[in-house]
Amino acid sequence: MRNKSVPTDTTPFEIHTESLDLEANGIARRDGKVLFVRGALADETVVAKVVRTKPKFDVAQTLEVLRPSVLRVKPKCPHFGVCGGCSMQHLEPRAQVSVKQRTLEDNLWHLSKLKPEGALAPIVGSPWGYRYRARLSVRDVIKKGTVLVGFHEKANSYVADMTECHVMPKRISDLLVPFRSMIGALSIRNKLAQIEVAYNDNPGDGQGDVMALALRILAPLSTADEQVLREFELTHRVEFWLQPKGPDTVVLFSAERSRLAYVLPEYNIRMPFKPTDFTQVNHQINNVLVRRALRLLDVQSHEKVLDLFCGLGNFTLPLARVGGKVLGIEGAPSLVARAKANAIENGLEAKAFFAVANLFNFDQAAWDQCDTPDKVLIDPPREGAIAVCEVLVALSIAANTDAELHKKLPKRIVYVSCNPATLARDSGILVNLGGWSLKAAGVVNMFPHTSHVESIAVFEPPAFGAIQPVVHAE
Repeated sequence: MRNKSVPTDTTPFEIHTESLDLEANGIARRDGKVLFVRGALADETVVAKVVRTKPKFDVAQTLEVLRPSVLRVKPKCPHFGVCGGCSMQHLEPRAQVSVKQRTLEDNLWHLSKLKPEGALAPIVGSPWGYRYRARLSVRDVIKKGTVLVGFHEKANSYVADMTECHVMPKRISDLLVPFRSMIGALSIRNKLAQIEVAYNDNPGDGQGDVMALALRILAPLSTADEQVLREFELTHRVEFWLQPKGPDTVVLFSAERSRLAYVLPEYNIRMPFKPTDFTQVNHQINNVLVRRALRLLDVQSHEKVLDLFCGLGNFTLPLARVGGKVLGIEGAPSLVARAKANAIENGLEAKAFFAVANLFNFDQAAWDQCDTPDKVLIDPPREGAIAVCEVLVALSIAANTDAELHKKLPKRIVYVSCNPATLARDSGILVNLGGWSLKAAGVVNMFPHTSHVESIAVFEPPAFGAIQPVVHAE
């Protein structure tokens, strides 16, 4: 039986695109059907062929650009178009940010019928060399007699044949080819699934840059394998970590102590972490994001702040440095333990406190343990924070006719999002059901040249008595 997604007609044709989707594919119409054209931008005329067909749309691949857009630029990376790490290198960087801003606004409107009262200026930085973290797949290609190390190719599970990468720092890019030789010399070359890379050019200890490489190994190393890793460590100034199972199993290979850490210089904070810990990929943008979040919260020295999904303390510790008491809550006990250690290392254990709680099952009882915060910061994963928002709605409804409860509502919420769809959903819950105001929102270009949209939004509580009861028709 023929695969219905495989086109029957692959004859090249000329097409003019009208707009652009989030992946920077041109959008056109052909024979009354929506057509997504890979490699094309908006307002371009190209020669393309259909590579995939669906009942409601087709996908085509650009073969030749006949009339290019004024926003088209030459991709810097020779692997662009094959490697799945980037999707927008052919689009001018400022236009990429505009696409992401439109995506945020479209999600807010189409999913929750919301328009922010104000717009936050986009947070942007250098579009190159920003990716200080990367998960590189490894594939021993026996037929070619080589090992491939890199990101996956577009739309399939193959590992791209990468020899350079310009969104990663040069130190990482320069190791892509040496990685091949090193892995090829191991007895477990076909039992090494991935390399988790974590790099920092300023780990805050005055000893130069540090690169940590966590090897996901599916079999034990031999004595000869260990020697290969030691020689690579010395030659390339890296520290190896070994991960035999889940992320929590990662351990240093030979160094007595890891130097891996990132710093928030403006707040005199240094945070050690493991290469498998979640930290922001783009350190420059993270510094600006922390500053923006703290400015928007406007925390005073006497105020109490609640930091939900706090992780290692990326926002908690700066908040403790400039404000009053801060409670960070995270679902993983191991992360909470690390966050507590970071507070001690930075001399903030008297102001920064941490607790373990399942924030996807947050309820009124959990809120009651949070000591009536004055401000709230929410930084959830892609799933969003629906349970937290539902509790905040219940609080605002209860406070609508109770002056004493109204005084206890948080004065401001800052929501940092890595998924505009769940931000839009959660914003709709807060505003449409709980009467909160969406004061402002804007994008954070954490991942230039990709379709990944990070954003930040600010909410304020409803005025006393402002929530109108819903009247249901009989």
